[in-house]
Amino acid sequence: MAEWQRPQVQRQTLPQHASERIQRMRGPQGQRFFTSDLSVKEFLLVREAGFECAGFVMGSSIYHVGYQRGDYSQNQELGVLTQALYQARELAMARMEEEAHELGADGVIGVRLRVNRHAWGESLLEFVALGTAIYARDGRSWRAPSGMPFTSDLSGQDFWMLLKSGHRPVSLVMGNCVYHVAHQTLGGWFSSVGKNQEMGNFTQALYDARELAMERMQYEAQIDGAAGVVGTEIYETTHGGWDSHVIEFFAVGTSVLPFPVTSPPPSPTLVMTVNE
Repeated sequence: MAEWQRPQVQRQTLPQHASERIQRMRGPQGQRFFTSDLSVKEFLLVREAGFECAGFVMGSSIYHVGYQRGDYSQNQELGVLTQALYQARELAMARMEEEAHELGADGVIGVRLRVNRHAWGESLLEFVALGTAIYARDGRSWRAPSGMPFTSDLSGQDFWMLLKSGHRPVSLVMGNCVYHVAHQTLGGWFSSVGKNQEMGNFTQALYDARELAMERMQYEAQIDGAAGVVGTEIYETTHGGWDSHVIEFFAVGTSVLPFPVTSPPPSPTLVMTVNE
């Protein structure tokens, strides 16, 4: 990963209205008021795990994504676009983490990253990070090694099960790659007409792009000192205004660390639903 430079994002200053909202949620003399996007089941399991909701937190970044042309006949990463989309997500995440920090939270669960496009900006994308900040009832710190609240895209149920397994979340880790897939030559198109055959050029391009995104996500987890990543997902997106042969591959998951537990994890049990 020597060629990959992880964009550095400084701690973010919150807007005035965000600071005011958080101050009201903290309340006088420790009287807390919380908001949450957790379901009732998630809320119950988070409390059973020894945590309380601190509040719904979010961060956003409206980013102008530059233009980069790919070579018509070449598979290649478009580094300018890769860096732009990564940086925008990091800014949104940093602002969400700062809200959680101001609430005195230990971490954020159920994090969702969204990309919105608005009619008033053809080259503008809004990146939004959303989640529920939580804190431990016993006062023990569960923050990441960096000192900031941990982040995780795990649901309340998965968070409970992760703790029962003897692991704790460290951070939401991600990696991306914007890739130009070479166009098929006229000769290649004629040679494949009417045949069942693998399109090796396309296969290799998408394989390489996914591997780059996965490798960068893994690199984030390693430099954060995590032991592994759970819940990994890879998304494929082509944003409006891009060439049809330009695709972003985005890998995201939750990095974790083991910690000592006094009891073994619960054994799996068979559950039969009668809702349908």
